[in-house]
Amino acid sequence: MDKQMECIEINIPTSTHAKPELHETDTKFGAKEIWVQIQSVWEFCKEDTGREIFALKVGITVLLVSLFVLFEAPYQVFGSNIIWAILTAIIVFEDTVGATFNRGFNRAVGTLVAVILAVVVAETALSCGHVAEPIILGLSMFMIAVITSYMKMWGALVQYEYGFRVTLMTYCLIVVSDYRIGNPVRTMIDRLYSIAIGGMISVLVNVSIFPIWAGDQLHKELVKNFHLVADSFEECTKKYLEDASEKSKFTMSSIDAFHEEGAYMRCQSTLDSGSRFQTLAQSAKWEPPHGKFMHISYPWLQYVKVGAVLRHCAYEVMALHSIAHAKIQVPYKLRVGLESEVEEASKEAAEVVRILGRDISHMQWSVKDSHVKRLHNSIKRLQSCMCFQYSYMLASTFDNPSKSFANISHMFYHLPYQREMMEEEVECYHHMTGKQLRRLYSWPPREADAFEDIKLEESTAMLSFTNFASSLMEFVARVEHLVEAVHELSKMAKFKSAL
Repeated sequence: MDKQMECIEINIPTSTHAKPELHETDTKFGAKEIWVQIQSVWEFCKEDTGREIFALKVGITVLLVSLFVLFEAPYQVFGSNIIWAILTAIIVFEDTVGATFNRGFNRAVGTLVAVILAVVVAETALSCGHVAEPIILGLSMFMIAVITSYMKMWGALVQYEYGFRVTLMTYCLIVVSDYRIGNPVRTMIDRLYSIAIGGMISVLVNVSIFPIWAGDQLHKELVKNFHLVADSFEECTKKYLEDASEKSKFTMSSIDAFHEEGAYMRCQSTLDSGSRFQTLAQSAKWEPPHGKFMHISYPWLQYVKVGAVLRHCAYEVMALHSIAHAKIQVPYKLRVGLESEVEEASKEAAEVVRILGRDISHMQWSVKDSHVKRLHNSIKRLQSCMCFQYSYMLASTFDNPSKSFANISHMFYHLPYQREMMEEEVECYHHMTGKQLRRLYSWPPREADAFEDIKLEESTAMLSFTNFASSLMEFVARVEHLVEAVHELSKMAKFKSAL
């Protein structure tokens, strides 16, 4: 039986896909986004011209080393191993002169140690026969890998971590290549002069073309941090003495706005500088005497110690910043009574910090005993005023809140601009406490939770101010340690005495 085949015709409609039209708004948005990216790149370039200089110097170094490969005459002299010079130049070159010296030293010493070990082990393995040779080479690579990887984690040897890495890499490359090719002495010589060429060109370019000294950067950044801490400290005390109505917008704002304040950001910048100071100090030790740092062994590590003490001061400024924006605050009408004492103490402390920064900048010692003495006197006046005006209120609020508030109000009544505000405050306070007392002693007894809340709120507010004052005094105590650290630096670095 014949099967009849049916042909099914399938028509696939050929539709021309229209190109999506670009709306005018999308075009404008894309152009605006590109313009914003261009502006951000431009701002990044303007922040630090050292980045552009560093990039150009790397390009010049690679170009000079590559000439040994691109031209026939030097290539015939040095051979194919000259490629190691290009790799060395790229790896060794750093942004500062000291870091480049450090890298070059680590690479040179690591290569030299690896070459010597490789030649000794290769000759020993070769003398043991073909059967034992690969076993000895494999075990030697295992042992070198274990030893170098462990030693680079040793505390005193961490700064030579790159040298240990180079030792392991070079040893393995020489041993493996010589096992198949032979002639380890020739490979050792080629490696040494190739690395020497790359390292020397890197150092010469870095020193001769707009050199960036790690010591200069450490010196400038430390001076900058002194001024940042002083400005942040004065801003925090000024913010604390502002009227509560002016601070309410910030107090109720988001936490992101809290972190975007100038004082907070400047202190955070100082606190984040610890690791950078350590890196710059380690690099500066490798730099030769230059500029105003002409001593053979300049005390760069003392800069790190001074920076650590300065960061302790910045921690206290962060505490003051937090207290100034806390929700629980002593009433402004009472807080303003100590305005002159707080301003005087903050002004004297900030001035001492700025003088220390200027002394380091000019490499001189101008801090006199009179500066520290004025700072001590301002703190003593603040302590005396606090004891006189606030201790009685803290002690007597629980016994007779109406009387304690009246006494405190009388203390501030001598200020002409406070009389009208204090009279209104006293009247309101008397009315509120009287109402609560009537409820407390009425029959039948009524709840007196509101009265207890008043006492608790008063004592908590007073503790808030006490916390601020104690943080202010702690900052002054840390400034004294800062004076001692800078004085020690001035003696070690031989600062000149100010006239």
